[in-house]
Amino acid sequence: MQILLNTNPHINDREAMQAYLESAVQEMLGQFADRITQVEAYLSEADGTAQAGPSNGYCTLEVRLIEHEPVVTRHDADTVRQALHGALLKLGCVLASEFEKQDHQHAFPAHAEASPIAAPQAAAQALQP
Repeated sequence: MQILLNTNPHINDREAMQAYLESAVQEMLGQFADRITQVEAYLSEADGTAQAGPSNGYCTLEVRLIEHEPVVTRHDADTVRQALHGALLKLGCVLASEFEKQDHQHAFPAHAEASPIAAPQAAAQALQP
């Protein structure tokens, strides 16, 4: 799984943020690592002068999955680390739900020609004189 970091000029110590991102992604999305090809984070921090609201940190995460469309989440918070954590939590919930549905469909494939109830009924009718 490739982990990419994009930041605005207001993010200090990019190397430390990259290390934190990699650690957080592995911790929170590691269970899906075999289904993820790439995680790309877009982190932004207000410069303090142009920001009108209480949120100073913003994080948008884009995850590219094997045989699925990309998934994107966004979270705003007081700090970039909090924003990253919030976006990862949202992403974990979305991926868990999506993969649960997919796994359930593979475990119980739908058969167009017969439902589980129709098949025994058809067999019983064939045996009647």
